[in-house]
Amino acid sequence: MTAGSLAPTTRPTARLLLIVHPTAGGGRGARVLPEVVATLRAGGADVVSEQTRSIDHAGELAARAVAEDRVAVALGGDGLAGRVAGICAQEGGLFAALPGGRGNDFVRGLGASTDPLRAASEFATWQERAVDIGYVTGPDGVRHAFLGIASLGFDSDVQVRANRTRFIRGSSVYTYAALRTLAGWRPATFTVSVPGEPDQTLVGWSVAAANSAYYGGGMHYAPTAAIDDGLLELVLAERSSKLHFLAMLPKVFSGRHIDDSRVSVRRARKVSVDADRPFQVYADGDPLADLPAEISVVPGGLRLVGPPIAQG
Repeated sequence: MTAGSLAPTTRPTARLLLIVHPTAGGGRGARVLPEVVATLRAGGADVVSEQTRSIDHAGELAARAVAEDRVAVALGGDGLAGRVAGICAQEGGLFAALPGGRGNDFVRGLGASTDPLRAASEFATWQERAVDIGYVTGPDGVRHAFLGIASLGFDSDVQVRANRTRFIRGSSVYTYAALRTLAGWRPATFTVSVPGEPDQTLVGWSVAAANSAYYGGGMHYAPTAAIDDGLLELVLAERSSKLHFLAMLPKVFSGRHIDDSRVSVRRARKVSVDADRPFQVYADGDPLADLPAEISVVPGGLRLVGPPIAQG
């Protein structure tokens, strides 16, 4: 039995605070807001909406939702969802996410529609359950919550480029950023430490610790990761030629890259990571910590309102 299945699912309260990132996805969140609110209300919800002024303001709105006994519903990208989820986990509140950003990878992993109006129309059927939440802790000791995949190395450089790119919209920005980053990339040496196991030295592309299965706008990078198993999926990409990397890149979208001999997968509840040059650990599209960093998961640490679990 998984951590998330220990508690029975229940229908959520119909009181919602919709936390909107107005510029996410090229302004998608703000554009669809009126229709999303109308759709949720048509489904019987009591909806209050607020647009965020900053990521810290998003956290304040999430805390307000908990205090007012409302579901904190993030309408934006994965970064907004991660911040709102972290506050809900801290305060014991209910969290939900609707797609409104470029990647929408957490929503995708739940099996929900990445169309905000369709997801809103199905919200009345969603249920509460306990799921895992990840944390990244850097040298300063500050712990940052995340929902998806925390990664470093090549992924860090790709995220930097993707976040600076303005002329490409949608999830294709991540593929573009990967190809541009590839040209100047050189292998890094990573140290991966799991409690109770010998340290591992890895020369290669990246280290990723996955709480859920997707990142990078639909890349199925950790296909066997589950948000209710109490563990992180560690995906380690060893050194290979750039031509080999290019051949493997399309397989990331189907998850078949993990069958490659240069990719290994293991599981842990906690991992410490470092490298021979500076990288930031990225998760949910945002930089969370410098190295060295600890990545961990709290089983059942988040009360999620999401689509019913598929049976069979």
